[in-house]
Amino acid sequence: MAGTSISQTELSSILNAFTQPAAVLSDDYKIVATNAAYQEHHSALESPTGKHCYQVSHGYDKPCDQAGESCPLQKCQSTGLRQRVLHLHNTCHGQEHVDVEMLPLKRDRNDRQYYLEIMHLVKIAQARPGGEGLVGSSKLFNQMLGLIQRAAPSEISVLLLGESGSGKELVAKALHNASARVNQPFVTVECSGLSETLFESEMFGHEKGAFTGAINKKEGLVSAAMGGTLFLDEVGDIPKPLQVKLLRLIETGTYRTVGGIDLKHANFRLVCATHRNLKAMVEAGEFRQDLYYRISSFPIELPSLRERADDIPLLVEVLLQRISPEKQIKLSSAAQNKLIAYTFPGNIRELRNILERAVLLADDQQIDVEHLPAELSASHQELEVCDSESLAPIIPLSELDKVYLRKVSQQFKGSNRELADQLGVSERTLYRKLQTI
Repeated sequence: MAGTSISQTELSSILNAFTQPAAVLSDDYKIVATNAAYQEHHSALESPTGKHCYQVSHGYDKPCDQAGESCPLQKCQSTGLRQRVLHLHNTCHGQEHVDVEMLPLKRDRNDRQYYLEIMHLVKIAQARPGGEGLVGSSKLFNQMLGLIQRAAPSEISVLLLGESGSGKELVAKALHNASARVNQPFVTVECSGLSETLFESEMFGHEKGAFTGAINKKEGLVSAAMGGTLFLDEVGDIPKPLQVKLLRLIETGTYRTVGGIDLKHANFRLVCATHRNLKAMVEAGEFRQDLYYRISSFPIELPSLRERADDIPLLVEVLLQRISPEKQIKLSSAAQNKLIAYTFPGNIRELRNILERAVLLADDQQIDVEHLPAELSASHQELEVCDSESLAPIIPLSELDKVYLRKVSQQFKGSNRELADQLGVSERTLYRKLQTI
């Protein structure tokens, strides 16, 4: 409040109440005071007090919003309200993902405004090699990570949308690991190819003698997930007759085993994933609208690998460490350029397969172009066809359509809906075409 003073003692008292790195900033981005955790976080050899926050956290010579990022201090100044932004900070361990919280404080006797910055370290993702879980530092990856950070502590149902191989199960595990249910089970249900009887038996369990072959009583996956997270992978593949059974489970929180009569109570946090366009399926009558709204309370889109090509060098380094930890295998610059130029229809799963094959083919500790699949070079040549003023080589128009879609989908930074609008087709048509490339 204007006219109310704030003393250095009050600042120290505020900061010492936090175990996370915390600082008080002035409205000109200068650090007024910090706690010990803040200095340790940045491995400061000298006090950061008096320096600009963007200089200490990012090494920038100007505020974040002038460097192409979202600045929580600038937003806090303009709104007067608490702000949260996920940033990539320089820390004592290298670059790390940090969930930055900014709150306005009282004005001092000279009517100067101060802000409290609290840094919540993100433990479910890394921006450098080593460890397990999510890895990345690109803009789209960070946007996805910010949504995960917001959804994870709640009980809201999350729907993960992304192409096959983009890491939906890893994201589901990250949601679980960042939630209050982390010490309880994480149970995956593979929904693809399940018949009605098998779906009910897998999900709800069955009693002995419930059907032919049921020689023993079996616990279902809903029961196995008690207190934890139930992850329905490829939920869009569930046949419509079975969707009503899933809807009933979600709405009532109760179920019966196959062949059982007692009503059982479920207790799980629901996370679903699909590579399909569920909205289009609802419009086509292939997916229940009521079920769609139940599972899609908080949708998170996973970027394809071609949309986050900046992460490929980091992902290659991490995957090579996991594939062959005993060898220090590196990638030649030529091979890396081939990987960056490739469109990866199979996403991170395909990248791992390519690297596993290359590790076996490389006789020394370096992977070169000759160790990569031939289609990587072919894809690069196809892109050159679009760039060249020459009409040779001539390729079928149907193939040219695919080549152009590969290129434009790799470069376009907006949503599929925005891309469809620019191409003059429906989002459903675009989705169908993308499935063929």
